[in-house]
Amino acid sequence: MEDSADESLKKPKSIVDVGCGIGGSSRYLARKYGANCQGITLSPVQAQRAGELATVQRLADKVSFQVADALNQPFPDGQFDLVWSMESGEHMPDKTKFVNELARVAAPGGTIIIVTWCHRDLSPSEEYLCSEEKALLNKICDAYYLPAWCSTADYVKLLQSLSLEDIKAADWSQYVAPFWPAVIKSALTWKGITSLLRSGWKTIRGAFAMPLMIKGYKKGLIKFAIITCRKPA
Repeated sequence: MEDSADESLKKPKSIVDVGCGIGGSSRYLARKYGANCQGITLSPVQAQRAGELATVQRLADKVSFQVADALNQPFPDGQFDLVWSMESGEHMPDKTKFVNELARVAAPGGTIIIVTWCHRDLSPSEEYLCSEEKALLNKICDAYYLPAWCSTADYVKLLQSLSLEDIKAADWSQYVAPFWPAVIKSALTWKGITSLLRSGWKTIRGAFAMPLMIKGYKKGLIKFAIITCRKPA
């Protein structure tokens, strides 16, 4: 998947990082491709920190950050050669609008890459997740302040509805599942516990939900998916 994605990019000159956080992906992509990258986030604190890190890493001429809504992006149609969104889709309350905006700002021939948490695909005989699975996801969403999830197949259908091309999806769950036990292990140190207590209730609440994420991965309910496609030229 990584090789094919690189081949399709053909060194993008302009990139948008949708849901950029503190700009890690933006800086990596700008450095990798020598491209100009604009990151958007709902958090002024994240945008400020992202700008500070870009300056420290001497990338301020290549990357910029602003507070903006992924569902109503402040960019004209067809602006970016690469539209990138990593671990943001699960935060979007309207997945259809989210995907539509990604497609709108992509340039003709541009690539869209979505990396996100999903729930498992339903089998042909299923209409819904089972009640136990729904209950587990509801607890996770409540802890992390997330809206309802969708499946990888749901994303593919949305992309197909927009007539996007070369749609590919891969399940990378096995590569990220070890992350959660590692985080729990690092938190169970004196430094980790004291840092957690200083972080406030929201962070503590999220920490208590980590075993739920592990359970979801083990049951095959939670998937870490990468979906790529191309906007018709």
